[in-house]
Amino acid sequence: MRVLAFPFIVAMLSLLAVNARAELLIQITEGRTDAVPISVVPFAGAGDAPENVSDIVRADLHRSGQFKTLSPKDMLSRPTSKEGLSYRDFRVLNQEYVVIGKLKATGTGSYEVSYALHDVARGKELISETYRPPESQLRDVAHAISDRIYEQLTGIPGAFSTKILYVTHNRGAERPYQLQYADADGARVKTILRSREPIMSPSWSPDGTKIAYVSFEKNGLPKIYVHNLSSAERRVVAQFKGINGAPSWSPDGQKLALTLSKGGNPDIYSLDLNNGDLEQLTDHYGIDTEPRWMPDGDHLVFTSSRSGGPQIYQLNVDDKSVRRVSFEGAYNARPEVTPDGRYLVYVHRRNGSFNVGVQDLQRGTFDIVTQTNMDESPSVAPNGSMIIYGTQHRGTGVLQAVSIDGRVKVELPSKEGEVREPAWSPFL
Repeated sequence: MRVLAFPFIVAMLSLLAVNARAELLIQITEGRTDAVPISVVPFAGAGDAPENVSDIVRADLHRSGQFKTLSPKDMLSRPTSKEGLSYRDFRVLNQEYVVIGKLKATGTGSYEVSYALHDVARGKELISETYRPPESQLRDVAHAISDRIYEQLTGIPGAFSTKILYVTHNRGAERPYQLQYADADGARVKTILRSREPIMSPSWSPDGTKIAYVSFEKNGLPKIYVHNLSSAERRVVAQFKGINGAPSWSPDGQKLALTLSKGGNPDIYSLDLNNGDLEQLTDHYGIDTEPRWMPDGDHLVFTSSRSGGPQIYQLNVDDKSVRRVSFEGAYNARPEVTPDGRYLVYVHRRNGSFNVGVQDLQRGTFDIVTQTNMDESPSVAPNGSMIIYGTQHRGTGVLQAVSIDGRVKVELPSKEGEVREPAWSPFL
């Protein structure tokens, strides 16, 4: 058994945030037909805790689409310890894995949370861990448990402890635009910025401590801000004449790639955040925009009209050479790259619909993974398993998510206002 002193991973985010009502809901609309059956038994001692840890773990695993969770009401028994666990009770229900656990208040505003993951078929314990978090971090512990279980059973790090950054628009409000973030499950919505003018293109720094975004809040002109989440300090890093847009952090967090039109035409630039040095990376009569760094830090992908319509190109930062990488159809834009560099994700237009497509850069294949028709701003989870994107539902901007293979689909409707331009955080 491992005993873990759970770190205060979200303290820096909580310092600046204020409560917000634009809460995100999670609705699984399509999961894998081969989802793994798993039971998360209600944890002992959870009745008086402010967060139901086992419920959160069960919901996390279900939301991934990789697991089919059993409702507690259908369980033949509800063991809370290894000694009380009857594997037979779960074998007859065709369960492959079972999670059991306990919560115990320590009397100091903290809890001891213990859990174990068991392989039902082999009758074997796979993981056994204990956390000792303060009360305020019980939800974080639940997500951490989900991450550990997910990685143990899939071999892929879980992303349940991550955050989602997005922009909301509430028509009629005094300051209708809000820059917000929430847990990956839509809970604990916080507001970073409220404005009367549009906010666009939010982007996380690689260490998750800062964000960059475009705001029109002063004089209605676009400026790029870098916002420190722990101190709430922010500074303007680009306010040139014309377009200041689409900031993207380099993998080392030292530079921003951005789109500027200060030379008369939109081109891609690199801004050194330490000394302010600005380097022009493209120089073409077409429109070059929406840069995104590749994981190696030596290349960028971006959208360009240089071939007549928007297509995705790859840029070598050192020698400035450019090559086209998208060839399917006449419209491809808003590129993102998976953390392993294998897949290119972007918006593709086909038969009048804008969908999210995934291109395998190794095999050269291309697949449409969404069925909605006004998709925009795809952002990839840090484990590469899911894509979150904005779309339209009944005339309102909403967020949806889809697995990289298109087999799992999730809706994240907001209780209030339109939601757009999501950005998935790195691992925190």
